[in-house]
Amino acid sequence: MAKRSVEQMIEEQVQRWQLMQAEPKKEEPVPVITISREAGSGGRLVAQGLAEKLGLDLFHQEVIHEMAESAKVSDRLLETLDEKGLNVLENWISSLVDDRHLWPDQYLRHLLKIVGAIGKHGQAVMVGRGANFVLPPEKRFRVRVVAPLKVRVQNVSRDFGVSVEEANRRVIRTDSDRKAFIRKYFHADITNPLNYDLVINTGTISIEAAVNAVAKVLEK
Repeated sequence: MAKRSVEQMIEEQVQRWQLMQAEPKKEEPVPVITISREAGSGGRLVAQGLAEKLGLDLFHQEVIHEMAESAKVSDRLLETLDEKGLNVLENWISSLVDDRHLWPDQYLRHLLKIVGAIGKHGQAVMVGRGANFVLPPEKRFRVRVVAPLKVRVQNVSRDFGVSVEEANRRVIRTDSDRKAFIRKYFHADITNPLNYDLVINTGTISIEAAVNAVAKVLEK
């Protein structure tokens, strides 16, 4: 996605936040749903379904990544927070850095600010980029979407029109890249179920059922 289109999307998001701030504040049980997923498991579809069903903003991995590469974008998001919100965000980030013994480079600094700003506004679904490791427990509900390798390979082969062999390579490579990203930036294991509040196997339940399951848990 081009940086120009990302900046346009951010301005539209900022306008939505401004409208929300003008409305009476309503308390929600979990402001942000984070989606971590195995390649080919349908996690992206689960995220889209949840955003539509619950009326939440949706931030895909690619968009969050583009945001984190732009200091201008991260600064623009921080401008949407008042002094109290900025202080809360700084405390979140400081606590995360200390607890996980992180050494943030420029990319991670921007990423933490962006995920934190989205989390502070709430009412969002965030896909990937370690969002579940950034936000504090009271601000997120962490979902991990998995499926058997054979199912995921078949999904990728069908969706991208590639051979089973090529799909298998893509799945393994993508899973490896995601594991490495989380290990590098958050010193964590992306596959550890203890890092999530709910793990869903789309090899045994449908995308629609997965969406309904998460929504039902949040109602409780």
